Amino acid sequence: MKVALSIAGSDSGGGAGIQADIKAIQAQGVFAASVVTTVTAQNTQAVLGAFELPPDLIAKQIDAVYDDFTVGATKTGMLSSAAIIGIVAEKLQERQVSPLVVDPVMISKSGFPLLRDDAVETLRERLLPLAALVTPNALEAGRLTGIEVDSEKGQQEAAAAIHAMGPGAVLVKGGHVDETGDAVDVLYDGKRMRAFRAPRIATQNTHGTGCTYASAIAANLARGFSLKESVARAKRYVTEAIRHAPAIGQGHGPVSHFYFLKQVDVFPSAE
Repeated sequence: MKVALSIAGSDSGGGAGIQADIKAIQAQGVFAASVVTTVTAQNTQAVLGAFELPPDLIAKQIDAVYDDFTVGATKTGMLSSAAIIGIVAEKLQERQVSPLVVDPVMISKSGFPLLRDDAVETLRERLLPLAALVTPNALEAGRLTGIEVDSEKGQQEAAAAIHAMGPGAVLVKGGHVDETGDAVDVLYDGKRMRAFRAPRIATQNTHGTGCTYASAIAANLARGFSLKESVARAKRYVTEAIRHAPAIGQGHGPVSHFYFLKQVDVFPSAE
């Protein structure tokens, strides 16, 4: 069985962060290992607080995983400070980790900052150049580049600008762009722009979609699929996970990571 690692923050509500990562990775048929960077108190309505783990403990978690498992792909999520980004980058370089998917998590749906202002430059300089793929949404792409990302053209411009920072490829997600049309994500690998389209689903139950999408891509890379195919598979998966969202919680509810098991009785009656 292939293994993928998520290095990210914990979500007590279970819909985003490392909990969503684990579910998404396992749903692709890949074993999920995890390194917790930050513990958050959150639910579908808000992030109420966050506590950053000490960098040396984060480093020990990373060592523990890589010392024991053959990791096929690694994904990073919430890395809230320059110190955490620095130790993660140091360890990933030390371990010569590849492929690496970087989801540059910056702000929660409720507006809680998940990345300090003074850490953005560290993210650009230390982590992005290590990535095979960076997966910002429109807001994150705008913050990284200063480009207003409000159209597919803006996504393309931001993708090119982020690619110039050193990653192998960039996927600028379109969930926050032109909410009247399809959900369009733009992938740029330095040679070609590709658009991945899916029908936009009218729902508020989209908590954790970014985490889920990036983790599904990493899991498919771990399985040996190409970058293009991994993105396409993950796009189909996250679209259906949104479509089958269980509508729980009083805010932005989570998606259904195992929607395909909905009608399956895993432990049928012995009778």
